[in-house]
Amino acid sequence: MPTAVDPSTRRTTRLARATTEVFAPAVLAAVMPLVVAVHSTAPAVAVGLGWAALAVLFCSAVPYGIIWLGVRRGQLTDHHIGVRSQRRRPLAYGLLSVLSGLALLVLLEAPRPLVAMVVVMLAVLAAVTAVNQVWKLSAHAAVSAGSVAVLIVLFGLLAVPLLALVALVGWSRVRLGDHTLGQVFAGATVGALVGAPTFVLLG
Repeated sequence: MPTAVDPSTRRTTRLARATTEVFAPAVLAAVMPLVVAVHSTAPAVAVGLGWAALAVLFCSAVPYGIIWLGVRRGQLTDHHIGVRSQRRRPLAYGLLSVLSGLALLVLLEAPRPLVAMVVVMLAVLAAVTAVNQVWKLSAHAAVSAGSVAVLIVLFGLLAVPLLALVALVGWSRVRLGDHTLGQVFAGATVGALVGAPTFVLLG
């Protein structure tokens, strides 16, 4: 007979999966430029949305499209790239895409905070790519921590409660067995230490 699964275990697993998907790096890479662009161009929301669309194209849509194509072709096991040895190429392509977007934003004289946000994403992605050559650092934790760090710089104490989101994302990765606690903690540390100083210096 099949072993019965505790309903509470199923619920926590579903919550972990939902958290991992909703706060995936590709999602945050789309949300953060939107928030920063609209904030930096207020009250001209339409202008901010236009700049955000350009940033999202290169920082989220293209990198995620590359991963999706790799999954469809059977080159990647899943869209979170759970196998470390498969991460090198899509991460490298992601870096090139973000770098291209950054160059275009600078040439078009995009708002300084948005450019700073893209540099943060580029720096965090570069750090994750470098570490993942030898160790499976959590990209989810790094991107979520970097994002929250930027939001705290932008909105101050109002954004501090969002630190709980970083903990929730980290918990989801450990709960699903995709990362160890150490990999999550290291990812969050890298994201925060790269994200906040970079945004402060350039924003």
